Amino acid sequence: MMSDQQPSSLRFKRVLIKLSGEALMGSLPFGIDTKMLDYITSEIEKTIGLGIEISIVVGGGNIFRGRTAGDSGVSRVTADYMGMLATIINALALQDFLESKGIPTRVQTAIEMREVAEPYIRRRAIRHLEKGRIVIFAGGTGNPYFTTDTAAALRAAEIRAEALLKATKVDGIYEADPLTEKDAYKFDHLDYLEILNRGLKVMDLTAISLCMENNIPIIVFNINKADNLLKVVTGHKIGTLVGREKNE
Repeated sequence: MMSDQQPSSLRFKRVLIKLSGEALMGSLPFGIDTKMLDYITSEIEKTIGLGIEISIVVGGGNIFRGRTAGDSGVSRVTADYMGMLATIINALALQDFLESKGIPTRVQTAIEMREVAEPYIRRRAIRHLEKGRIVIFAGGTGNPYFTTDTAAALRAAEIRAEALLKATKVDGIYEADPLTEKDAYKFDHLDYLEILNRGLKVMDLTAISLCMENNIPIIVFNINKADNLLKVVTGHKIGTLVGREKNE
């Protein structure tokens, strides 16, 4: 499955992929598009056998978005907990599709529900990764007021991931929304502070700060383009790199 153009060595040994809940919607207005789920898991499958350790944090916006619901009458704390449960639904679906392709996968949740998933235990998660299993972290941080982007940055720091790969529907970070501004400038490289100073909506302030403090590079790339994930982990210049070193 590897391309003839791939570098001979891996760019990273251990990564965390941040998948938004919206990525799982595909063309649907709500819920999980199984065709999209099959596509995403197939993209992950292409990296299997390279020796890279993969963990995933998935959002829940395709089912329930806590912050939005909090503005419409449901208390913010309750809405955030509901959003955490939505991420667990997505994680279980993702696990099922990965395992149907023969990829051993474990789901760990920040909210304990032992009948369907393991509780989050850092050492156990790392052990799973070392054994070649994919680990999906669900339930956000387990606390309200924190986004799944922050959960991704936190878990990446805890498991000592070498990069946080933010899978989106655009091919990097732009000065404006490229879906509405066709001439928007795309950045190849940005420093963490540039993200904050420019007010670019890549990840929230807490997530960016966590990555900056732990020197975790963030690569924003388009998951909807086939082979992009494979290219990112094998050293190709894909998307936008956020960090202290240029994407070279």
